[in-house]
Amino acid sequence: MKIQTILKREIIAPVIILILCILLCLLSKKLINKIFSFKISSINEGKKKTIINLINNIVIFIIVIISILIILEIYGIDTKSLIASFGIVGLVAGLALQDLLKDFIVGVSIIFEGQYSIGDWVCINGFKGEVIPSNLRTTKLKAYTGEIKIISNRNINEIINYSQSNTNLIIDIGVAYESDIDRVKSILDELCIKFKTQYKLKEISCLGIQELSESSIKFRIVLLSKYLDQFDLDRQIKREIILAFEKNKITIPYNQVVIHNGQTI
Repeated sequence: MKIQTILKREIIAPVIILILCILLCLLSKKLINKIFSFKISSINEGKKKTIINLINNIVIFIIVIISILIILEIYGIDTKSLIASFGIVGLVAGLALQDLLKDFIVGVSIIFEGQYSIGDWVCINGFKGEVIPSNLRTTKLKAYTGEIKIISNRNINEIINYSQSNTNLIIDIGVAYESDIDRVKSILDELCIKFKTQYKLKEISCLGIQELSESSIKFRIVLLSKYLDQFDLDRQIKREIILAFEKNKITIPYNQVVIHNGQTI
């Protein structure tokens, strides 16, 4: 009878608690995702994912701690004294884990201040990339070329966020000095009107002559678009400008080296 009691109390009960702990963690995750499944106009999708990730981590942490305390009670450990001793232990741990606490505090402030969210393109401490799912201790960035950089939140000194607003794309085009500059400006103005409709741009214009370089006159086009769209837009617009210049017989110069044979006088 005593063995059966021990078996039920110290083996079966902890297993049941562990199973309930796992089920509660899964259930809470689904419930939190369900609550945030409704579109909230004041919160963008990236920030919503970040907040969901934060709340899930906090809820799971609480469930796990409570489960551990219940299991310790089953084994006869005085959890009240244990919790009371956490004050002293916490002070010692706090001194030992200052950097970890700084990471956590900075991570929370980043989320609620909206400095960046999952899916945003940012430049942090000189590294440019997309914010991918991280935790409250570190921020992970995935570069355009695939590299992933992990940055401790306490070490984040400067942030440039390219996703919070549209940015300017600047395209400079060089033409030969012999070109009719009024004709060039007219062609680029017509192309800008076409590009605005074709690529659904809010703003695009040819500013005119930007620079008189050694071998060309450079005209500048400026357009406003989302950061991620700019890579493809830059390629497509340059291609169409080249085709338009070829059609109108406008020369795009390239560097040439002219060699003169010396002649003895």
